[in-house]
Amino acid sequence: MTAKSAAAAARATVYGYPRQGPNRELKKAIEGYWKGRVTADALHATAAELRRSNWQQLADAGVHEVPTGDFSYYDHVLDTTVMVGAIPERHRAAVAADATDGYFAMARGTQEVAPLEMTKWFDTNYHYLVPELGPDTVFSADSAKQVAELKEALAQGHTARPVLVGPLTYLLLAKPAPGAPADFEPLTLLDRLLPVYAEVLADLRAAGAEWVQLDEPALVQDRTPAELNAAERAYRDLGALTDRPKLLVASYFDRLGDALPVLAKAPVEGLALDFTEAAAANLDALAAVGGLPGKRLVAGVVNGRNIWINDLQKSLSTLGTLLGLADRVDVSASCSLLHVPLDTGAERDIDPQILRWLAFARQKTTEIVTLAKGLALGTDAITGELAANRADLASRAASPITHDPAVRARTEAVTDADARRSQPYAERSAAQRAHLGLPLLPTTTIGSFPQTGEIRAARAGLRAGRLDTAGYEERIKTEIQEVISFQEKTGLDVLVHGEPERNDMVQYFAEQLTGYLATQHGWVQSYGTRYVRPPILAGDISRPEPMTVRWTTYAQSLTDKPVKGMLTGPVTMLAWSFVRDDQPRADTARQVALALRDEVTDLEAAGTSVIQVDEPALRETLPLRATDRPAYLTWATEAFRLTTSGVRPDTQTHTHMCYAEFGDIVQAIDDLDADVISLEAARSHMQVARELAAHGYPREAGPGVYDIHSPRVPGVEEAADLLRTGLKAIPAERLWVNPDCGLKTRAWPETRASLENLVAAARTVRGELPSS
Repeated sequence: MTAKSAAAAARATVYGYPRQGPNRELKKAIEGYWKGRVTADALHATAAELRRSNWQQLADAGVHEVPTGDFSYYDHVLDTTVMVGAIPERHRAAVAADATDGYFAMARGTQEVAPLEMTKWFDTNYHYLVPELGPDTVFSADSAKQVAELKEALAQGHTARPVLVGPLTYLLLAKPAPGAPADFEPLTLLDRLLPVYAEVLADLRAAGAEWVQLDEPALVQDRTPAELNAAERAYRDLGALTDRPKLLVASYFDRLGDALPVLAKAPVEGLALDFTEAAAANLDALAAVGGLPGKRLVAGVVNGRNIWINDLQKSLSTLGTLLGLADRVDVSASCSLLHVPLDTGAERDIDPQILRWLAFARQKTTEIVTLAKGLALGTDAITGELAANRADLASRAASPITHDPAVRARTEAVTDADARRSQPYAERSAAQRAHLGLPLLPTTTIGSFPQTGEIRAARAGLRAGRLDTAGYEERIKTEIQEVISFQEKTGLDVLVHGEPERNDMVQYFAEQLTGYLATQHGWVQSYGTRYVRPPILAGDISRPEPMTVRWTTYAQSLTDKPVKGMLTGPVTMLAWSFVRDDQPRADTARQVALALRDEVTDLEAAGTSVIQVDEPALRETLPLRATDRPAYLTWATEAFRLTTSGVRPDTQTHTHMCYAEFGDIVQAIDDLDADVISLEAARSHMQVARELAAHGYPREAGPGVYDIHSPRVPGVEEAADLLRTGLKAIPAERLWVNPDCGLKTRAWPETRASLENLVAAARTVRGELPSS
C-alpha cells in the first residue's frame, strides 16, 4: 500500500474509556450493592447502560472502532485473573457460590479472607489487583465477560475490538502465591497460559471479533533476554493459531526499546505504539527495523494521561512520517483514556479561555478523529480546527498564569545547603527522643480519619451557601475534638487531627496555592470505587498564606500528646495532579517544595513537634526505564529535602508511602533523610521491612499492620504477628506501629475496632521485648 492509500485508510480508535459515567453512576451502584441497597440485576443494568453510552459517545464523535472488555467493576487485571481461571484457593468457594460477590471478595477481602495485594499500574495512580500464581496454578478459560460485552457492542451496530491484558504483562505483573517458593517466577507458566488465551481468542472470533487487542505495557520496561525470548515465543505461538481474530499488540507509557524488533517480526497483524513525548524514540526505532510492512499501525499521538490540548500540527507531522512505515496507519491516544476525566464541558468554574487549553476524554476523542480526518483527507479538510488549535496553544504560552517572576527568582536562588538538615540523623534522633518521650514501638496513624456523611454534607453545605463559615468551622472543631478524644482513649502515642476539613490530600492544598486549577467534575479512577479529582498544575506555584496551621494547632490545644502536622509532599503534588508540560518537572517540583517549606516552618513556629510530609507517589512516578531513573530521583529527593530541611533538630519529620513496589527505591527513601517513614506492608506481609533491612536503612520506620483498603478488622494476634515479623528486620527502638495508609475511606466502627486492636498488639509485643 502506498503512503497515499495508507493515509486514505486512516481510522480513529481508542484503547479504553472512563468507566464511571458522568455522575459516577458506577461507583454509586457498586457501593449500593455492597450495602445491600442495589440488587445484582440493577448493578449489571447500570453497567450495561454505561457501556452503551460510552460506545455511542465514541461512535457519535467519529471513532470508527470502539473498545470492548476495558469496562470493569473494579479492575481489568482482576478481570483477567477471572478470564484465565487463576482464582486464589482461599477465594474459590466464594466465587463458586456467587461470581459477583466472589469477585468483590478478591478485590476487598472479607472478615475471614484477605484480598489480593494491590499496587500501582506502572507509573500511574491507578491501582491493580496483583495476580497470585504458583507452580501448581492451573489455568482455565472463562471468556464470558469478554464475549458478552463484544456481543453487546455488535448488537448496537458498532465496529468493536476486544481489549485484553496480554499474557506477558499478566505474568510479569504477578507475584508468587502464598506457599509458593519465594523465588518462583510466574513467567515460567507461559506455556500453560497460552492455550487459555488461544481458547479465549477463538471464542471472541466466533462471537464476531475481527480484531483483538492484547495490551503489553510491561514490554516498555527493561526486560531480560529471557523475557524477550518469552515474548517472541508467545506471539509466535498465538500468531500461528488458525482459529483466531487478527491480533493488535499494544504498548504504552514509554518506548519499547529491545522489544520493538521482537514484536515487529511477530506473526501478528498490527502494533499499537505510543508516539507522545515519553515514547518519541519509538518513531526512530520503528524506522530502524524497517517499519511494519503488511501490518496495521495504531499511532498513539494524543497524550492519554494528561489533560492539555494536543498540538495538532505537530501530531500530523508525526503521522505523516509514519506513513510508509506500515500498511495502514490509524490514530489513537497513547493509552487508555481511563487516566483522564470524562468531559471539560461539565466544568463551570474554570475561566473559559483556560478551559480551551484542556482536553478530557471526550475532547481527546475529538482530537483523535480530527487527526484521522486530516491524515486521510489532508490538512485542507481540517483548516478551521488547526487554526483554533494554534490560537489556543498561543494563548496558553502567553498567559501570565504560566510565568511569575518572583517565584522563578526564588527558585533560581536555591542552594544545595537549603536541602540539607542542620545536623545528621543520629544527633537529631537523640534530640527528638528527649523532646517527645515516646515509648518503644510508638503507635500512630497515617493522618486521615473517616470522612463521614455529616462531614461531606457540611462541606457541600458551605459550598452551596446553606451553611455559613462559622457553622462549618464549628462542625470541623467538633469532629477534631472527637478524633483527638478517641485517640487518647485508645492509647495512641502520636495523634493526628483527622483532616476533616480536607476534601483530598492533593486538592486541599492545590486550592490554596497559586498556579493550580481545581475541577468540579474531573473524576479519575484510582482503584475500585475510589475516584479522585486531580487538580491541574497550570502555572507557577506559591503559597499566599498558611494552609494547615490553624487546625493543627487547635488539635494540639486539646491534648498533651504530640499531634502531627500533615502535608502532602512535592512529588505527590505533581504526580496526583495533571502537571504542566511546558517546563521540566524538576522546576515545577522545586516551586511546590518552596511553597510547602513555608508551611513546614510555620507549623514548627506554632509548636508542632512532629511534621509528616507524605510522598506515596515517589515510587509511582519512577521512570519505567532504568536509564531515566537517576535524574528523576535526584530532583525528587531534593524537592522533599527542600520541603523539610528548614526545621530544628528536635522537630521530627515523617514521610509516608503506600501501595507500590519499594524495593528498587530504598536508596532514594534513604536519601529523603526523613526521621521516620511509614509504609504499606500488611498485604505484602512485611516485605518492605525486609527490603529496608537488606539496605541497611538507618532511620525509624513503621511498616503497616492494618490493611485499610479492606473492610475487615485485623485481630490483635494478627497485628502482633506482623509486628513480630517486622522486628526480625527492624530493631524495636526504630520500629513504629501504624496502619498501611490513611483512614479516610473507612467507616468508624471498623476504624475503632482496628485501631484498638493495633494498640493492643503493640502493648502485647512491647511486653515480649527483653528490655520491657
